[in-house]
Amino acid sequence: MKESWLAIVGMLLPTLGIAQSAQSAQSASTGGNAVPTEPGPYARIALLRPHEGKTVEFESGYIRHLEWHRQAKDPFVWYGWSIWASDRQRWFVYATFGHAAADFDHVVSPAEDERDNVMNVVPHAEFAGNALYEFLPALSRGTGVPEPAPRVELTTVDLVPGGAKSFETAVSAEQSKHQGETLWYRMVAGGGSPRYLRLRPQPKVSAILEGGGEQGLPEAANRLITRMTVEILSLRPTMSYNLPTAR
Repeated sequence: MKESWLAIVGMLLPTLGIAQSAQSAQSASTGGNAVPTEPGPYARIALLRPHEGKTVEFESGYIRHLEWHRQAKDPFVWYGWSIWASDRQRWFVYATFGHAAADFDHVVSPAEDERDNVMNVVPHAEFAGNALYEFLPALSRGTGVPEPAPRVELTTVDLVPGGAKSFETAVSAEQSKHQGETLWYRMVAGGGSPRYLRLRPQPKVSAILEGGGEQGLPEAANRLITRMTVEILSLRPTMSYNLPTAR
């Protein structure tokens, strides 16, 4: 069985109105660093593991690195989550959503970004994964850019080889039963494949626990799964950048 890891939130969209308006507003102030403002279906989700005993130093360094993004007028929106319920407790997930493929060809000052990362983040954490995902609207309820809710339930699913089409068919058949924001993404690069992520933003832990009945997948999908993990993440607004306004 393949080990489950995150590696980008993340992922996107039938409408993506919020992502478009947020990125358009940012682009207006970038002074030439803007990426295209048309929303797209792609997301980058990555994972950092703070060194043992260095969580405080890591968080301070990451916040300093976000200040570099602010000074560079980065037009991307970056979510930051700490993993709260998991065997990866206190690891950190950062993600950006709602992108066209070309957006990743126009990231702001990549060499300077890396230099600042090496200075402020690398001494205190290990880069533990980095992947690109595509939002699957036929399986989802929502735009693909997650609500910036205080908590999010993250489900990671690894499938048997060749199981992707049947899995998507089985999950899409249940799409109308979703009671809240439920966002599915297919990994396109960055790890073992086929792999899927599901994000379910919620206002508090009790909402996740009380909605546990929605965690299950149809039996036709379960037969294709080699590994599935369910984790709860906590949004870190001070470790995020340009978050959209809650809907």
